[in-house]
Amino acid sequence: MKDLPARRLLLVHAHPDDESINNGATMARYAAEGAHVTLVTCTLGEEGEVIPPALARLAADRDDVLGPHRVGELAAAMKELGVTDHRFLGGAGRYRDSGMMGAEQNGRPGSFWSTPVDEAAAHLVEVIREIRPQVLVTYDPDGGYGHPDHIQAHRVAMRAADLAADPAHGTGAPHTVAKIYWNRVERPVVEAAFDRLRTTAPDAFPGIAAVDDVPGVVAGDEITAEIDGSAYAGAKSAAMRAHATQIVVDGLFFALSNDLGQPLLTTEWYQLVRGVPGAPPGARESDLFAGLPDATGGAA
Repeated sequence: MKDLPARRLLLVHAHPDDESINNGATMARYAAEGAHVTLVTCTLGEEGEVIPPALARLAADRDDVLGPHRVGELAAAMKELGVTDHRFLGGAGRYRDSGMMGAEQNGRPGSFWSTPVDEAAAHLVEVIREIRPQVLVTYDPDGGYGHPDHIQAHRVAMRAADLAADPAHGTGAPHTVAKIYWNRVERPVVEAAFDRLRTTAPDAFPGIAAVDDVPGVVAGDEITAEIDGSAYAGAKSAAMRAHATQIVVDGLFFALSNDLGQPLLTTEWYQLVRGVPGAPPGARESDLFAGLPDATGGAA
């Protein structure tokens, strides 16, 4: 790809819908500002539960066609966010959803969890060397909440960043990602948001989730960047609604297949784990590209 914008952001996620929940406002903001936003999704999410009864036949234990359906949902979500570069790792269907930790699907041939990290990372190296992003966003080592595909996405993303920078590895010009962030959620803020849910919409869903059900919740001192996506709240909400087999949105709140309400957050938080902070010590970045020298075209 030639003549790419000066700012290039790469996000690596496990399943369709993870990107909209975790980073929807961030993606919409940077796309609107003219940055090149690339999403790589590692599986089709074939093992997900299906919320609408009319679509129950899609599930893995019935017709097993949820994956292709979720490809369409992801495309619709990306249209809402203004993101035009979205890909599946190694091509759509290359790696299958591994199910929850301990499920027999973990070891199924072709599952993402059972794939050697370097094998999967090689596909991501190609993307990194093509797009040459300055910023990479993915999960923490626990994948946010322990799902095997999220853990594997973390491992693959971090390994691919290393390999992409190594001139001795593979083909194509090496590229070093300047900044790597992990998805985070600030505990005091999400606790307050759950309090609002209990106060203003206690009957919106059959139950209310716990704070610790939210992936990536940490104390505030672990957070290094805070992205205000309030101007893109509508885009994030619409993107989440596009994942209709997986998410029900009700105003400022949403639920997954467990019917437990959660707040829909339009401020999104990150922890810088590689690279030089673009804010003074003790301060948070308000821009994931903060501190990076201006780049031009496709050269970083």
